[in-house]
Formats: sequence, C-alpha cells, structure tokens
Amino acid sequence: MTQMIDPAVAAYVQANCTPADDVLRDLAAETTDLFPDAAEMQVSHDEGRLLTMLVQLTGAAYAVEVGVFTGYSALCIARGLPADGRLLACDVSEEWTTLARKYWRRGGVEDRIDLRIAPAEQTLRALAADPVIDFAFLDADKTGYPAYYEALVPRLRPGGLLVIDNVLLGGRVLDPTPGRPAHLAVQRLNETVLRDDRVDSVMLPVRDGVTLIRKR
Repeated sequence: MTQMIDPAVAAYVQANCTPADDVLRDLAAETTDLFPDAAEMQVSHDEGRLLTMLVQLTGAAYAVEVGVFTGYSALCIARGLPADGRLLACDVSEEWTTLARKYWRRGGVEDRIDLRIAPAEQTLRALAADPVIDFAFLDADKTGYPAYYEALVPRLRPGGLLVIDNVLLGGRVLDPTPGRPAHLAVQRLNETVLRDDRVDSVMLPVRDGVTLIRKR
C-alpha cells in the first residue's frame, strides 16, 4: 500500500483549512474511541471542508450520500445545504448511525437528513428516475461502487456533481495483476467513468483519491 500523502504535508494541509468546530472535533474523537478498528473510514477534516464547499459552490438543494459511517461527511454536506435542503443518507448500520444522529442533532442539521437503513442500491433504485439529485457523495463498500454509480448518474441533474472517495485505494489500483474483489471493482469503476460520455470528470490526489464527476 502506497503512502498517498506525506504525514507532514497532511498535517500542514489540515492546519491550513478553516478549523473544525467542537461538534466535528468531538465526533471524530468519539468515533475513534468507540470504533478504533474502523475509524479510518471517517473522512479527514480537509476532505470534509471540501465537501461543504462543493455543496455550496454547486448550489445544491438535494443531496445523496452512500456510506454514512458515524456521520462526519453527512454533517459536512448538510451544513453546505440551504435551510430547506435535504440529504438522503444511505447506510446499513444502526450502530454507527446512532452516533451520527447524535452529532447531527448537536450540529443543528438533523432535520435536513433523511437516513435510510437499507442496502443502498435498493434505496437508490427506488428513487424516481427524474434527474433531481444536485450533489452525491459515494464512500461505501467498494464492491458496490459500480452499481451505485449506475444508479446515481441517471438521477443527477445536468450540472450535478458526484464525488467518489477512495478511488486510489492506497495505490492498489495501479497493480495490473488480479486483486481482491474490492480492488477490481474500483479499477472497473475508474475505467467506466473515464469512458462515460454522460459526464466530465477529474481525479484528484486528495487523501486516498477523490474523483469529481459533473453530469453533462
């Protein structure tokens, strides 16, 4: 696994972002305390700030997140929405999202978030086919990435933005030999995005790789 960003650079980047408030800091700390073996799934502060800014820049009013964990990224997305905006948050864990609800309430955004505990593909396929999604963030089980992508893109409005996390997988996507199912799924998705004439995309070396995808 490749170290995608030097720790000193990562610390400098974090130090030069708008600081996290007490709600975000406490959520990150409690996630680490309660789920130490899974805490690395939480987005970093700088990536959270990026999500908030992208939501604001796109003027999004309706957002979707696939993969909530303990709610840090959902909190960041919801904060970028207008007061009457809505975020559909998809996850399968009651345990992780119980902590998320606590901090959404503290952060004053609980009323903007519709949490669905169910397989995400099922939730997405049940949405109307109309392209009404302004912003989407995908950070869930990697084997599901291709299916989630195909469910999200048709429902993105023209000019809508899809952000996909972990597209570099610690450099594993560079390995030409057959890998684990998760690695193959992300490699396949990256190839699909590149060939997809419905969208324009840019892959950024932010943390573990982030792809920004704009619906044409």
